[in-house]
Amino acid sequence: MSSTVITNIATLVTNDPSLGSPLGLIRDAAVVVDGDRIAWTGASSKAPATDNRVDAGGRSVLPGFVDSHSHLVFAGDRTEEFNARMSGRGYTAGGIRTTVAATRAASDEELEAGLTRYLSEALSQGTTTMETKSGYGLTVADEERALRLAARHTDEVTYLGAHIVSPDLADDPAAYVALVTGEMLDACAPHARWIDVFCEKGAFDGDQARAILTAGRAKGLHPRIHANQLSYGPGVQLAVELDAASADHCTHLTDADVDALAGGATVATLLPGAEFSTRATWPDARRLLDAGVTVALSTDCNPGSSFTSSVPFCIALAVRDMGMTPDEAVWSATAGGAAALRRTDVGRVTPGAYADLTLLDAPSHVHLAYRPGVPLVSGVWRRGVRLV
Repeated sequence: MSSTVITNIATLVTNDPSLGSPLGLIRDAAVVVDGDRIAWTGASSKAPATDNRVDAGGRSVLPGFVDSHSHLVFAGDRTEEFNARMSGRGYTAGGIRTTVAATRAASDEELEAGLTRYLSEALSQGTTTMETKSGYGLTVADEERALRLAARHTDEVTYLGAHIVSPDLADDPAAYVALVTGEMLDACAPHARWIDVFCEKGAFDGDQARAILTAGRAKGLHPRIHANQLSYGPGVQLAVELDAASADHCTHLTDADVDALAGGATVATLLPGAEFSTRATWPDARRLLDAGVTVALSTDCNPGSSFTSSVPFCIALAVRDMGMTPDEAVWSATAGGAAALRRTDVGRVTPGAYADLTLLDAPSHVHLAYRPGVPLVSGVWRRGVRLV
């Protein structure tokens, strides 16, 4: 174990509100890493002696992004569907079946190669913590292997057997819910931390979602939910009722939905890549933030509705089209994502947190929205080790 000081940081985002703002900005800053943890932050001129020294060169440092919603275990792509959608066809949940067929046909090696490719892609863009889900197998064996593969590469693994009703049981949704809450859950629970359900027309209704999440909770999995993406529905209210860690999408909300989120511990995770890729209505982040809701930003990386692994891209979209300030978007992509995973050891640069850091080739975090599409990430540390 050795210590390293990163000094000459133009702007350090700590997400420590005791420093006077939600981002806890320190200018002309330094940060000390001891082993895999943050040991100290402060003015560069007051940095203590360490074993190693890194000069940030007047760049900005912020916490590694925490991407709390992705679907990375799959095969194939849906280029034709995307092309048709950009030519005027609407998005529905049904396209998932295309990916299910390709995923079932793929080998473990092919699925794991794709998973590691997308994780590496995300890391190069500053993401140091990434949740990912099953949901493209929809059989006991295929869901179990998806989670088993995912658990080799991330601690944040979600069982999403309830993505859509399996094509094998399309005429008997009740039988599929029984499978998801029975044999499939038994096989998948040992590999996962979370349970999720797509509560939406064309997927699962409120009663089915409640049964699935309740069964998962009885097996030690904590709920999260795809809620209110394509239409108004019961998902958000159910999420708050069941103390889900997050309600994800939150595009179509009533005042009662917003009030429920503001009064509960459930994070509203917004996924602007999905709206970008489906030409759908943007979530109203401003409405949520003004109501006091905790908001996270994530990529929703998946082959159908949001095939991006870039949190910086999603930050730029959120600022441009969802009413967020650059500060709010950066907080939501770091501390907000950590809150959506109920983590306090990531998403911040404070003593005791993991040393997950992103170095930008820019003097301020604002450049993430100010210079969209530009590869600004020039360094990434995860648990104290520089990987980029």
